[in-house]
Amino acid sequence: MTEAHGHAQNHPYHLVDPSPWPLVGAFAAGTLAVGAVLYMHEITGWLIPIGFVLVLLTMFLWWRDVVREAQVEGHHTPIVQIGLRYGMALFIASEVMFFAAFFWAFFDASLYPKEATGFQWPPQGIEPFNPFEIPLLNTLILLLSGVTVTWAHHALRVDDRRNLVRGLAITVALGILFTGFQAYEYSHAAFNFTDGIYPSTFFMATGFHGFHVIIGTCFLIVCLIRAKRGHFTPEQHFGFEAAAWYWHFVDVVWLFLFTSVYIWGS
Repeated sequence: MTEAHGHAQNHPYHLVDPSPWPLVGAFAAGTLAVGAVLYMHEITGWLIPIGFVLVLLTMFLWWRDVVREAQVEGHHTPIVQIGLRYGMALFIASEVMFFAAFFWAFFDASLYPKEATGFQWPPQGIEPFNPFEIPLLNTLILLLSGVTVTWAHHALRVDDRRNLVRGLAITVALGILFTGFQAYEYSHAAFNFTDGIYPSTFFMATGFHGFHVIIGTCFLIVCLIRAKRGHFTPEQHFGFEAAAWYWHFVDVVWLFLFTSVYIWGS
């Protein structure tokens, strides 16, 4: 039994205390989104860094509270962990629908070329990337990162702390390497975002995937820090498990992007 607000808790569920972070997070995300719109319309760019800092601050403080609930207060019982897994699974399902919209736009424009594209795909004047250069390299990097995060997960399940940290560190390094190569690729693109349907669908799909890689890398960095502090146990490590699920989702989405947008679409 645990005490909660002076009353004995006689159930295995966790009734979350009131938290300001959902409201603060919504405000931070809204600030970042408005700042991005203003920057794209060449009005001002000062709001983006403010929104970005607010988002990072919210992430840090909210995760701190969740870690305290799990590690210090012991609220993440097996029943609670089942609910957390369902929540993460639904979150990934919503992300699948998010990317489905970009794939829909790409296939609609490519399978049924219209007058705006000269009735051909890629449109005339567009020079696509060679899929067997940087895109193939990035594919190998992400596939390798999927192996290393699985290695880290296996090490955790057998209580091998040394290889847990090693696997996570390599995965984080590979995620940063992927982002660096994608930034290099974008800087050498033969087309701009506003040059038509091909560039817009290409940059939206691959760009948002790159954004998800950055988010996943942040998740894994937090897990790496927690692993070094001994937070995870073979029996209780949902934070790491959720980050690993997300990373595998990022891997799978990239395989679809590589085969459809880079290879088939070129």
